[in-house]
Amino acid sequence: MSDAYIIDAVRTPRGRGKPGKGALSGTHPQELAAQTLRAIVGRTGMNAAEVDDVVLGSVTQVREQGGNLARQAVLAADWPITVPATTLTRVCGSGLQAINFAAMGIMSGVQQAVVAGGVESMSRVPMGSDDAGKDGGNLRLRERHFQVPQGISGDLIATLEGFSRDDVDAFALRSQQRAAEAIAEGRFARSLVPVIDPCTGSVLLDREEFPRPTTLEGLAALAAAFEATGREVAGPNGETLDDMALRRHPEAERIRHVHTAGNSSGIADGAAAVLLASGSYARTRGLRPRARIRALAVAADDPVLMLTAPTPASRKALAAAGMTVADIDLWEINEAFAAVPLKTIRDLGLDPDRVNVNGGAIALGHPLGA
Repeated sequence: MSDAYIIDAVRTPRGRGKPGKGALSGTHPQELAAQTLRAIVGRTGMNAAEVDDVVLGSVTQVREQGGNLARQAVLAADWPITVPATTLTRVCGSGLQAINFAAMGIMSGVQQAVVAGGVESMSRVPMGSDDAGKDGGNLRLRERHFQVPQGISGDLIATLEGFSRDDVDAFALRSQQRAAEAIAEGRFARSLVPVIDPCTGSVLLDREEFPRPTTLEGLAALAAAFEATGREVAGPNGETLDDMALRRHPEAERIRHVHTAGNSSGIADGAAAVLLASGSYARTRGLRPRARIRALAVAADDPVLMLTAPTPASRKALAAAGMTVADIDLWEINEAFAAVPLKTIRDLGLDPDRVNVNGGAIALGHPLGA
């Protein structure tokens, strides 16, 4: 098998995912993705015609994000029409899955150079726009596997793990502080590309829009985001969503709703692109890789908890690489809700000072597919 190398990576700054309010809310998601595609080939000097495939993640693939968004982005980027592209979803892991598929293509020897990444315009195509719910309306499936909104899952995890409101707020504050420090020190400067208005050529956004000054007192004043949702009637006998979740996990007894807008991932717009290549392709083009992919893995877990699979996925990837937790210098764990990285840290016995050292989605925002 061939090795797969990461040659370079770019992303837009993350804009606030508020219709008409965020700096990127007026930009079509195809254009966001197209600008990262142009940037990745521009920085590396490669010929776009040599890209074997473009694989982009996008979670809500309807309206402006439908129609195979990746292919439309290739055309919007003015790349050769011979460059193929496909769009995928693995929900919040979509962008990473795109990179996994690109790496697989290169490792298998089928492909030599692939651009992978993702895009999501949550201001233009909000969550739930596909009207699919959690199970696509399959009542037969629902009888066997009732699923709840992710926020309730996050609160259930916190309840089962004994994470208090103070615990999740403290993690959120740390994410904000680390992101602020990373921005001040220019740690993202190499990866960020400004978003340009495709009509006027003016700069729409050249810095992170999402982080904001945060204090523990401010976080503590926020209301629980999913408490009212948990009281919504969902079962045939008047059961609420909380009741349905507790039917699967009665050991929790009562769900403590600790997640708020301040300790959950932020609604954001953004796009990212990563160039992956084989060793032979990189050598013949004079490209210097930034990293080599050692192993990759996916995992699934309890559909009610929904957010606990980072632990088994990490263990599978480590085993495939012949490594242990102690071999890893830095960890990135998606901050969907503060309880998720806190649980993964506990499960794997990680040093918190090595996790999300530049902040995460709580501070920077989480454009789902990107």
